[in-house]
Amino acid sequence: MNLTFLGAGYVGLTSGAVFADLGNKVWVVRRSQDKVEMMKKGKVPFYEPGLDEVLARNVEAGRLIPTTSYEKSVPNSEVVFISVGTPISGDGGADLSQVKAAAKELAPFLRNEYTVIVDKSTVPPGTASLVTKIIEKENPQANFEVASCPEFLREGTALSDTQDPDRVVIGTPSDKAYGILEELHKPLGAPIVRTSVESAEIIKYAANAYLALRIGFIDQIANLCEEVGADVQDVIEGIGLDSRIGSHYWYPGIGYGGYCFPKDVAALGALFEQYVDDDNLFSKLDQYNRARPAKYVAKVTDALGGLENKKVAVLGLTAKPGTDDMRGSQAVPFIEALKEGGAEVSVYDPMGMPEAKKVLSEVNYAEDPYQAAAEADVIAVLCEWDEFEDLDWGKVCKKMNASLVFDAKRMFDPTELEDHGFEYLGVGV
Repeated sequence: MNLTFLGAGYVGLTSGAVFADLGNKVWVVRRSQDKVEMMKKGKVPFYEPGLDEVLARNVEAGRLIPTTSYEKSVPNSEVVFISVGTPISGDGGADLSQVKAAAKELAPFLRNEYTVIVDKSTVPPGTASLVTKIIEKENPQANFEVASCPEFLREGTALSDTQDPDRVVIGTPSDKAYGILEELHKPLGAPIVRTSVESAEIIKYAANAYLALRIGFIDQIANLCEEVGADVQDVIEGIGLDSRIGSHYWYPGIGYGGYCFPKDVAALGALFEQYVDDDNLFSKLDQYNRARPAKYVAKVTDALGGLENKKVAVLGLTAKPGTDDMRGSQAVPFIEALKEGGAEVSVYDPMGMPEAKKVLSEVNYAEDPYQAAAEADVIAVLCEWDEFEDLDWGKVCKKMNASLVFDAKRMFDPTELEDHGFEYLGVGV
């Protein structure tokens, strides 16, 4: 088929590259000419393992065409995916301004032939109807239908998640639109779930909110463990052997982060406040999560006897390992709280430093963990990068002024650190 992806970020570019690799002709539209030129050279504008190879192969083969032009892409496509950002709006809901703009801009270029417009972005119920109304207003003669086909990829594994998905969700009441999208997705070999448009729109929010809820749940259990002398890792093992619960996806720490979870939980909470009840689980989950970085800065402050004139080394800035994306990282409010307390902060991340410099000021950027640790009173390890597992703690201890380690991800053996002379502070213990 001929496809267009409006938006060439993690979702649009990764999906476009995979569908091109399956033999489709794909245009990916991005407004930045510089980023388009980069993609034309087979280079990905962000870090995603393996994607550069797939992109370069399909650009060279002429199956994937980066462009800034709606005029060249939309009229030639049977399916047009809207895969733009939907960040948090001022009221906590989803900001649909990019979706609306994409719908308005694509409308004049729709052909007389039937076209399926697909909301690929994470959007609240009613968005497909909104997109339909915008297109009908801009081009009353357009022959189209709007469907919802949410993505379920994760940064750092976006390529493999797209190539080998757990499921494909197609939301449309139309047999014609469903038939086209079913044919397009069949080569992926995943179960295909057909739903109404509204159900598809909610499925993405429900999936992300449930995963965030698991993290929020175990974070609350970690709070209790810290007060009564229990260890949250023992609790995870004990509950995880129950087949109804499972041992997967328990990540106690300073809260869930990343681009999707914070905005999607907040948006779901806003939907409940709009349609159901202000007093809802998801708004509370969002509140609890926002409070976690400051909670652990307070614990570090107590352990140090204050932050004034203290130096803190923060290792790990991205929301998760394997990506350079700083969006939604809980490290940012953690560091801001340290600075507000009067601490001097040095930071290091294996991959996130360039992006971190866009959002974090008045911190010292180190070249490696050991430089960050120099004369520090405490090291806070916030992200579980493999590089940190191989730290020479004897070398670290010699460089530090004091010897406190805050292990937000429970990466390290407290006994080993204590043998090196460190005081250990971990989440949930």
